Amino acid sequence: EMRRYFRERAREIAADWREVPMNISFRSTDAVLGTVDRVFAGPVARQGVGDDGADVQHSPFRVGQAGRIELWPAVEPEERAPEDPWTPPTRIVRLEDPEIRLARVISGRIRHAIDAKENLTSRGRPVRAGDFMILVRRRTAFVDEVVKALKERNVPVAGVDRMQITDQLAVMDLVAFGRFLLMPEDDLTLAEVLKSPLIGLDDDQLFEIAHNRSRTLWHALREKAAVDEDGSPFARAYAFLFKWLGRVDYERPFELYAELLGGRGEEARGVRARLVGRLGIEANDPIDEFLNLAMGYEADHAPTLQGFLHWLMAGDAEIKRDLEQSGRDEVRIMTVHGAKGLQAPIVFLPDTMQVPTQAPNLFWQEDRNLMFWLPRVALETDLVARLRDDIALKRDQEYNRLLYVALTRAEDRLYICGWQGRRKAPEHCWYNLCSQAMEGYAKPAQIDLSTYSASGWDGEGWIWETDQSQAPKPDRTDDVTDSQQSTKRHLIRAVAPTESFPPKPLAPSRMIEEDEVHQSPLGGDQGQSFKRGLLIHKLLELLPDLPEQARRKAAERFLAQPIHALDPDQQIEIANETLGIFDNPAFAPVFAPGSRAEVPLVGIVGGDVVSAQIDRLVVRDDEVMIVDYKTNRPPPRDVEDTPRAYRRQMSIYRAALAQMYPGKTVRCFILWTNGPWMVELPEHILTFG
Repeated sequence: EMRRYFRERAREIAADWREVPMNISFRSTDAVLGTVDRVFAGPVARQGVGDDGADVQHSPFRVGQAGRIELWPAVEPEERAPEDPWTPPTRIVRLEDPEIRLARVISGRIRHAIDAKENLTSRGRPVRAGDFMILVRRRTAFVDEVVKALKERNVPVAGVDRMQITDQLAVMDLVAFGRFLLMPEDDLTLAEVLKSPLIGLDDDQLFEIAHNRSRTLWHALREKAAVDEDGSPFARAYAFLFKWLGRVDYERPFELYAELLGGRGEEARGVRARLVGRLGIEANDPIDEFLNLAMGYEADHAPTLQGFLHWLMAGDAEIKRDLEQSGRDEVRIMTVHGAKGLQAPIVFLPDTMQVPTQAPNLFWQEDRNLMFWLPRVALETDLVARLRDDIALKRDQEYNRLLYVALTRAEDRLYICGWQGRRKAPEHCWYNLCSQAMEGYAKPAQIDLSTYSASGWDGEGWIWETDQSQAPKPDRTDDVTDSQQSTKRHLIRAVAPTESFPPKPLAPSRMIEEDEVHQSPLGGDQGQSFKRGLLIHKLLELLPDLPEQARRKAAERFLAQPIHALDPDQQIEIANETLGIFDNPAFAPVFAPGSRAEVPLVGIVGGDVVSAQIDRLVVRDDEVMIVDYKTNRPPPRDVEDTPRAYRRQMSIYRAALAQMYPGKTVRCFILWTNGPWMVELPEHILTFG
């Protein structure tokens, strides 16, 4: 559609337009691409895929590399054998759903390939778990069954790419446990916890304490535990819950749940093991994601259990994991839509026999900007029928495009399979489209899938493969030498050396010395003097960047702000003192263009980390001037009487800047605003140490 759009726009302005075919595929082998071309050669599958109805044609870049396509016989629902009406029902007949059977066969096929070290011919190495990708059209219960089946066979699996965390049974149990801790009087929540794997009471035990009770269920449990032996189910349940009730007010959500699931002593094989034992090993993924959410919540919110549970349930959190970037050797299970742009050497397509059939009852006509509502089919008009057909056509085109994406994710091998429902699969479903295409070129084969699982079956299928005529091309990661791998393994297991703590930053302007000068307590209000000094310091930072004629008005506006609480006389006094500094020709170099205010300084002097801020810095071709303001101190009568703290502070500044500006003379000045008076500190009084 986009190509057609730009082509029409180009022709409207008589611009040159060239159709550049982009049909060279660098991903898949000839076996895969040949199947794709034949599938979409049919008029039904071609809709929405080929440009303007043109044939889909690919030119493989990977010529001479082995590939294989298998179309398995579809698994059909098991039929219950007819029984004599007079036969007593003495045995339980269990019929496996076709989805479960297919999930077990796929997991068995992957386990067999890994154990047998099947050769991935084009790479010249055995297959591994990370080579497999299972693509589904929708996230249904089949996905959970595949994850469960793979984990039962100890096949590394990355889980699903998306997970509605609050829909997971393990998370529901953990949320119910948290709600009980917040309100033990909630009978329904406590009943959920008692029946959950955390406690494990059965219906009869719950009925025993709940029936005919006069008070809350928690009170009934406490009374029952008091009269029972210590090892009874009720005593154990009460002791377990009472222990956690005493901790809920003091522990963060993550700490509480992490310790609950981790456990110590008798509990070490407890809560998580109970959840997994009841719900299956696939419960580990939602449990881990639940803990991740608890940790993430604490980073941005007050770490309260009530807040976390409210945030979790209100947000309806969906976990999306980037399986492509995980870098782990695991089977990936994804939707076809989520797999766009990804690839894998071996791909399974199991969800192939169902088609989208949902039809809306609201229709929008773009030409007239009108919406039509169809409560029932009997009221359908010709206009609505056309709108319905348009929607159905777009739906089928999208269905075909997803099939194209699914088929082209495979690099080397593609396994097409599916399960049959009670109704016959539609003719235009993915399975039938692929089967019809393979009839013309693939070899029919009797495929026995019972070798991979006791739930397997056999039947007629199709196989097409191409031989390897080129030298295998190993993965880039396979080029790592054994010595490099050994080094990596050593580094992974090695204990990192202890790092020394960095020295505490030294702030020269904050150093307190025993000989630092202080104003006399009889000389006036120290608070007012300190505030006055800060205001002058701020004006000396801001005013130099303004034009000379604008400085007085800016100073008056700044000092008149109510936050400073200055009377008019104080405002005039501070403004005059500050502006007098700028009017003094002796200070002109300090505030000349190119000088900088409040310059941060970080360096190492004498083995100490220095972190400071220089009031004014002037850098010239041959010298550097450091100016420090002293606004709330009386100036000494002689430069030799400069307090030792000030001399040490300036010597540290000078030592740090001497490293930054080698070859330049670093001069140190103190500008006493009470005067004003600026004095240069001679080198012989600058001492550091």
